[in-house]
Amino acid sequence: MKHFLHSMFLMLLVTALVAFTQKDDIVAALKTGSVEKMSKHFDNMVDVTLPGKSNSFSKGQAELVIKDFFTLNKVKGFELQHSGSNSSSNFIIGTLVTSGGTYRTTVYMRTKGDKNLIQGVEFEQK
Repeated sequence: MKHFLHSMFLMLLVTALVAFTQKDDIVAALKTGSVEKMSKHFDNMVDVTLPGKSNSFSKGQAELVIKDFFTLNKVKGFELQHSGSNSSSNFIIGTLVTSGGTYRTTVYMRTKGDKNLIQGVEFEQK
């Protein structure tokens, strides 16, 4: 029983460390406008919300949609405001500053296996 509890603790610790690393990677990608780095964490389907449109896209389509958004709105920086998690999901909320304006940005992630995969990204103009 003691060995089982140690194993469970280690598994939870590793999962938490992976989640923090992935959040850091996503924040870094947002700071630089790197959809390539961000898309590594996309699930098979991603809900993308941009000013005036919202849809669910395949991983490849979501990458193209967000890449177009970053091309039209050159990223100047991203400031993390809040992040949180529970046993099966995580989120990041921050302010994305671009050449086209400032956006409240929310990234929703769900834990699948040992990874946190991005389920949704919202860019809401302030």
